[in-house]
Amino acid sequence: MNRPAATVIPLDLASAGMVLAEALLDAHGSVLLPQGSTLSEASLASLRRRAIASCSVVAAAAAADPQQLARARAARLERLQRLFRHSDACDADADASSALLRLLTAYRGQQP
Repeated sequence: MNRPAATVIPLDLASAGMVLAEALLDAHGSVLLPQGSTLSEASLASLRRRAIASCSVVAAAAAADPQQLARARAARLERLQRLFRHSDACDADADASSALLRLLTAYRGQQP
């Protein structure tokens, strides 16, 4: 049986519509998503909650067009904003949080 060409990518770079080249397992070896599953926004959110770091996708799906890359970049930046939404709550840490957010935003914005 021929297996599709696969590319392992960080989950942050995965997007809805990509197809899994291999089954996605949790830390205990249980199948979270079977091989051939198409990722959706809901499944990606669930995988992030479970702290899944990467996935193996069919290589053709991994080759993203510029619009798809822009959407993935925007999603990463939106996630940073969500993670730092409470950073202004404490004035003593606000400067450090703001500086970290700026650095992370610049770093994430450079990634494809």
